[in-house]
Amino acid sequence: MTETLVPGVAEQGLLRRAEEFAAQVARYQALLLETLAEYRRLRGRARDVPQEVALVLAVTERVAARQLDLADALVTRLPETFAALARGEIDADKAAKVHEPTACLTDEQAREVDARMAEKLAGKNPPNLRAAVQRQVHRVDPEGAALRAWRRRAERRVELVHGEDGMATLVADLPVEVASSIYARLDHAARKLRSAGETRTLDQLRADVLADTLLTGAGLPAGPKADIHVYVDLTTLAGLNAEPAELAGHGPIPAWLAYQIAHQPDSTWRRIITDPATGTPVDAGRQRYRPPAVTDDFVRVRDRECRHPGCRRPAQFGDLDHAHPHAQHGTTDTTNLVGYCRRHHRTKHTPTWHHHLCPHTGQLTLTTPTGATFTSNPEPLHEPRT
Repeated sequence: MTETLVPGVAEQGLLRRAEEFAAQVARYQALLLETLAEYRRLRGRARDVPQEVALVLAVTERVAARQLDLADALVTRLPETFAALARGEIDADKAAKVHEPTACLTDEQAREVDARMAEKLAGKNPPNLRAAVQRQVHRVDPEGAALRAWRRRAERRVELVHGEDGMATLVADLPVEVASSIYARLDHAARKLRSAGETRTLDQLRADVLADTLLTGAGLPAGPKADIHVYVDLTTLAGLNAEPAELAGHGPIPAWLAYQIAHQPDSTWRRIITDPATGTPVDAGRQRYRPPAVTDDFVRVRDRECRHPGCRRPAQFGDLDHAHPHAQHGTTDTTNLVGYCRRHHRTKHTPTWHHHLCPHTGQLTLTTPTGATFTSNPEPLHEPRT
């Protein structure tokens, strides 16, 4: 018989102390950045400013320059973000995830994004925070976002980065719909090989299939076309507005790119009915599918990404599982199915982790081994209408 150990009061106390220390570190980071901003104000934009800061803080000049830019932006353009840092609600890394996507904006636009994000900063990890900021950047400056996306496509390239222990990283900077399609094909091939008895991990298989394909042209077997999920308003597809769309796992994309992807000869359109007040999907129209397939399809569309708080892996690459276990009379329908990536699917089945899905709102509540709770909500498909 396996004994399950439940963390006690001591473990809970340690995590609370860790949380308090993290908040204290963030408050000191705010003081540091405020000091750097004042130093830059007094020194101006002299070229030797980052050099002196680098010597004092024992960092590289590039790191010093980034810290100075962040400090300046926080005290001049992002007051709400700086206030959250000073309160210890976010750290400097998360503050940078607000600054970096807004660096291309005017001061007025940056302050608007900052104000929109004021109540949305706490509780997000850096990738999710950056994605949330990017959504607001696209809404505040849709024309600029569309132009920047067009220009960035001209910068596509492949780079070889040498590592250690006989390894190197091959980086391909590609248009997002191309990169996502390539990954989807690799993932499909890897999962097919695993189901046929391969003992290599999915990561190893994806890497090996890519290498075989590039070196011999025979690594990627014939199969179904790659699936990427783009969420876009019908009026945008009709050219009546320039609202940003969303690509699952990536975030916002400009209207022109969504239109381009949607009108490719092999693209498939699917009608999604949403609640106009909340933007939450209520139906995914695919009448030709059998009911179990319709359910699977709808849950993946609704969840968009893995529902474990902070995870951004697209739902079409993951698993569906019952929030209330099937063995305990959990139903197999949209009110009880949740999308997880494989890693967090395994975590969900760890005995000391508990998951509860609200059948009415779709909110997932996760309880950790020490009793802390976190919530996850499906992203609405459009801004709620008030």
